[in-house]
Amino acid sequence: MSASVIGLICILVMLVCVGLSMPIALAMALTGFIGFAAIVAFDPAMTILGSGPFETMSNYSFSPIPMFILMGVFASKSRMSKELFDGARKLFGAWPGGMALAGVLSCGIFSAISGSSMATAASMSRVALPEMTKNGYKKSFAAGTLAAGGTLGIMIPPSVALLLYALITEQSVGDMFIAGFLPGMLGLLLYCVAIAVTVMLKPDLAKPGESTSFMEKLAGLKGILPFTGIFALIIGGIYGGFFTPTEAASIGAFGTLIIALARGMNFEEFKQAVQESLYMSAMIFFMLIGAEIFGYFLSVSRISFTLVEFVDSLHMSPYMVLFAILILFVLLGCVMDSLAMLLLTVPVVYPLVEAAGFDPIWFGIVAVITVELGLITPPVGMNVFVIKSVAPDIKITDIFKGVLPFVVSDIVRLGLIIAFPAIAVGLL
Repeated sequence: MSASVIGLICILVMLVCVGLSMPIALAMALTGFIGFAAIVAFDPAMTILGSGPFETMSNYSFSPIPMFILMGVFASKSRMSKELFDGARKLFGAWPGGMALAGVLSCGIFSAISGSSMATAASMSRVALPEMTKNGYKKSFAAGTLAAGGTLGIMIPPSVALLLYALITEQSVGDMFIAGFLPGMLGLLLYCVAIAVTVMLKPDLAKPGESTSFMEKLAGLKGILPFTGIFALIIGGIYGGFFTPTEAASIGAFGTLIIALARGMNFEEFKQAVQESLYMSAMIFFMLIGAEIFGYFLSVSRISFTLVEFVDSLHMSPYMVLFAILILFVLLGCVMDSLAMLLLTVPVVYPLVEAAGFDPIWFGIVAVITVELGLITPPVGMNVFVIKSVAPDIKITDIFKGVLPFVVSDIVRLGLIIAFPAIAVGLL
């Protein structure tokens, strides 16, 4: 049996294992080990099994991950979600769909710090959803807005997804963060446009809020400015060359800790934050170890090169190849965690992207947006189920109806970035 056939069989076995609820990290490590042993030999496979974890854990490039996670957990413990929503709500006042706009803006800011789409959806929905429904918003529209708003976290830097993509493909982390800024802001803007258009077409979905004075709007900035300041410090510092991504992550975590302490975080909450960060970091590093072992297997199986040759034989245009990859990402993004999906698929499809001649940083932005789209796409959008767990009285079909304008918005954003790559790489 050829190495490529063994590679294809192992990939299929791994997908079956994932479908049977085996942890993605274990599935990658197990199939990578077995595949490498089948192609090369058992003893070299054992050597990789012993050296792979050490190489991953000792890689300095991965050091920002725990700090960015810690920063996000500190943000959650600082009770920022309520202050963000209240502040944004005052800013928009009596605008049509003002509370929905406030929900999206506060989701965008929260997710930029937390870096987790599902954590953002869960945290903001607990605060904003009761207020929106109490003030006359249809439950489907309110829930759909918050489910979609949570997805902004995967793109707006500092993003763990962008960080992992950069590390997998050996791109500059700073360049990936800078490239994600305009697409992230574009996503926020298009979500606001989607809300405005939806409310204009169906005014019964959202009742106007209470008008606020200039001084009330100014007071509302107190809940927003500290965290936008942390965001600006991180991105400005990396873009200006003042500090590395690892230093930026540490500074961001420290700054968020100071804000959390100032807002009343006690020692027990601090201890919980550290424990939660350790748990999440261990989970991600376990996946990275699995991806490292799986990567060795992909190299010796030459499955990626075989795939490139096969696609080349079909005489497909570069954009047809890109479309096929993005369809795969949307389908997997519906049922898998975004980080696990990137670790699983990028090593396989990246050679196709290089062979097609696409800019790797631009493709990273397109890939992450597509994964983000999968988080709210039927039948199994992960963020939709997060909202459902917080608000069990809302039908899942109603939440999917609520996210449809935002799915259209994301498709428009994806089309714009494909048509105008400068949106992603223009700042580099």
